[in-house]
Amino acid sequence: MPLSEAAPRKPLHTRDIKLHGYQREDGQFDIEAELIDTKAYPFDIDGRPIPVGAPLHHMRARITCNEHLVITSAEAVTESGPFSICGGGAESFSRLAGLTIRPGFLRAANERLGGIKGCTHIRELLQQMATVAFQTSYPVRAKRDEKKPASTPPRLLNTCHAYDSAGDVIKRRFPAFYTGE
Repeated sequence: MPLSEAAPRKPLHTRDIKLHGYQREDGQFDIEAELIDTKAYPFDIDGRPIPVGAPLHHMRARITCNEHLVITSAEAVTESGPFSICGGGAESFSRLAGLTIRPGFLRAANERLGGIKGCTHIRELLQQMATVAFQTSYPVRAKRDEKKPASTPPRLLNTCHAYDSAGDVIKRRFPAFYTGE
């Protein structure tokens, strides 16, 4: 079902975000993200003209993690930013190495990259990169989890509407963990 019809409007700003997940030959996973911001009108920033459609922000980031979602390396670059010093904000991204993507990951990442230590736009990619890491590594983790005892609850239990322990999905797929009527 589509959204309702929008009111008459004109475009002003576009943010394109692309994410890709890969399994490497060494068994680790690369998660790559790209963010591009453009405007539908020309403007100047810091004395530099930005034509229609030219990237105001263009950032790329990559995290590499193992099957336990431990980040083994991370890098980012700023290809375009509004100020000449913006690229310096990408340099701190390597500080993510050693963190595990799990509850509390974003808080821990922001402690390492937050404020003047990093780039807001690159940091905004982290939640999506964590989700893509989870989804990319799922087949490997699912095979590993098959060996867990049947008494171990599914990892996604109560993490969203579909995986509500009292809902139909859990009742059908994981009846031992169903808590509904």
